[in-house]
Amino acid sequence: MFEALSEQLEAAWKKLRGQDKLTASNIQEPLKVVRRALIDADVSVQVVREFIQGVETRAVGKEVISGVRPDQQFIKVVYDELVQVMGTEQVPLITAPQSPSIILMAGLQGTGKTTAAAKLALYLKKQDKKPLLVATDIYRPAAIDQLQTLGRQIGVPVFALGTDVNPVTIAQQGVAHAQSEGCDWVIVDTAGRLQIDQAMMGELAQIKTTIQPQEVLLVVDAMTGQEAANLTRTFHEQIGITGAILTKLDGDARGGAALSVRQISGQPIKFIGTGEKVEALQPFYPERMASRILGMGDVLTLVEKAQETVDLADAERLQEKILRAQFDFSDFVQQLRLLKNMGSLGGFMKLIPGMNQIKPEQIQQAEKQLKRAEAMINSMTTRERQQPDILASHPSRRRRIAKGSGHTEAEVTKLVQDFQQMRTMMQRMSMGGLPGMGDAPNLAGMGSGRSARRKQQGKKRKGFGQL
Repeated sequence: MFEALSEQLEAAWKKLRGQDKLTASNIQEPLKVVRRALIDADVSVQVVREFIQGVETRAVGKEVISGVRPDQQFIKVVYDELVQVMGTEQVPLITAPQSPSIILMAGLQGTGKTTAAAKLALYLKKQDKKPLLVATDIYRPAAIDQLQTLGRQIGVPVFALGTDVNPVTIAQQGVAHAQSEGCDWVIVDTAGRLQIDQAMMGELAQIKTTIQPQEVLLVVDAMTGQEAANLTRTFHEQIGITGAILTKLDGDARGGAALSVRQISGQPIKFIGTGEKVEALQPFYPERMASRILGMGDVLTLVEKAQETVDLADAERLQEKILRAQFDFSDFVQQLRLLKNMGSLGGFMKLIPGMNQIKPEQIQQAEKQLKRAEAMINSMTTRERQQPDILASHPSRRRRIAKGSGHTEAEVTKLVQDFQQMRTMMQRMSMGGLPGMGDAPNLAGMGSGRSARRKQQGKKRKGFGQL
């Protein structure tokens, strides 16, 4: 997400390079670029206007700190305004004085509301809470079945009374059931509706009046762009929302909805959906999102994802293997699978500062090459995975692996060479030394076969020619 916006904002900073300070005149050109970038990102025109005014007010007369270039200062001004527009800080869920706390999910048809309800239930379960899902969508075919399937998948009970009972009654009895079962949270999944469907909007308002939820969360599809502002305004005026969940942010390169929802309703974005997996829900942090928009990565989210995925004991064992140069192909595949559990490679890379310049096609190519490497490793015997060195001295083994994985012997040779180089480099780095190599191993390109097809005479890598 935000790739196109980040690229255009980069052009804005260039307009100020070489300037001595920020002035009312020299910021006009970069402001035009920022305005165009936000409109292209499908941010609401009203929000764009207010945002540009805010940036201009902050920037004009801003003292340029010694050692900081005006373009860097302007980036800081834009960052601060982005944080301000998106809510300044992460806002937690509102809890009731006595359990259970109730969340009412609202939104249009097709926004991913039912899936978002399940994701939220799993999020609460990971916080050692006891959630209950309540299925009140009696209109959409198989909506109740979908919620029950998701509930079984995440181990959260679902309360349902079928499709012949009034949704208000289902919600009311669902809350009563949660009280009797000692649940901490009740998440009521409602039917998706159209903004112009006043009968359905009235039903939603009646459910809210009956169960008195602490939270009314509007589920917004990030890909609706400027329409997100109108949607937010309508629901807030007719129902009264307390916050929003932005879904499908992983598939939207524009991301304008993230800047429109809070500014229009005055209510915070509380969570964002970043993928199809039921685990792909994150609390919304305005400062982290602003950093992503500006292409600066998001280290804190990266660390949190790693903490959820990586077992500390396994990490310590891996460190020991690296120090002893015993890191093998089995370990490599395990790390690949951990990376997959953290999400897509593209999403992972975007969280790393400085990686915003990587093109989507480059990431796709890297993912393909990693899949090739995994296919070749899967064709190895257990001994070959655990003792990669034997592959270097046995061409017959490499030929068998190539045939079994559907690749060439040259690609298998390249995989082995790159892996040996990577292993030695990891050992030196973990011991505090510098790799000291002529060529760094191309990890994403392992097994591509390009280097293996080059002539090798006189081109042995420094320090690794005999591996």
